[in-house]
Amino acid sequence: MNPIVGDISGNLAMAQAAYAEAQARGADLLVLPELFLIGYPPEDLVQKPSAIAACMQAVQTLADKTEAGPSVIIGSPWSEAGKLYNSALVLSQGGILGRYDKRELPNYGVFDEKRLFDAGSGALATFPIAGVQVGVAICEDLWFETVPRGLAAAGADLMIAPNASPWRRSIQTEREAAFDLWSDLQLPYLFVNQIGGQDELVFDGASFASDAAFAKRQPLIGQFETGTALIV
Repeated sequence: MNPIVGDISGNLAMAQAAYAEAQARGADLLVLPELFLIGYPPEDLVQKPSAIAACMQAVQTLADKTEAGPSVIIGSPWSEAGKLYNSALVLSQGGILGRYDKRELPNYGVFDEKRLFDAGSGALATFPIAGVQVGVAICEDLWFETVPRGLAAAGADLMIAPNASPWRRSIQTEREAAFDLWSDLQLPYLFVNQIGGQDELVFDGASFASDAAFAKRQPLIGQFETGTALIV
């Protein structure tokens, strides 16, 4: 999907439409990209308390819809105890089941997250969704070993990775090489990336699924997209 930076109500409407489709298809889980509700990259917009409050309210609005339908993982900024996080909210059974805060904050090239967000910390946890223990990692977390290995140690059966990863000519090769660092875990995962453009950035989508038997240094498998959301 292609969220628009700052259009919180419009991005929520897109999420609600995707949720209706997921529900109609009988899905167990809908996954939406990194910082979906505020758009990526949000830059100094996240320094406006009203924008953060609107995103947090939008999360609750969407959570209310999950009482009798699929669970949702959606990206949003989240404020707590004076800190601001790049978070993924796990919504299920009519409420917020839990939250994961991004730990590896990129601060190079087009990225400026260390200035804007606090890094997540503490013990890693998994979330029960449709009988599966799901762990969450966000974008840059996949480029290092700590979070994937921590989630495997915490008992994750599946890792969900919401992304706002911009395209460049070498990006697929770079992703493959980075994810090889922890491929010995044989942890199945879903890579869910936004698509479209924002200012000078282009997001390539290229979402994919990998099962537990994938081999090291093999091309990323199962790349597919639909008009609205990743369907698994």
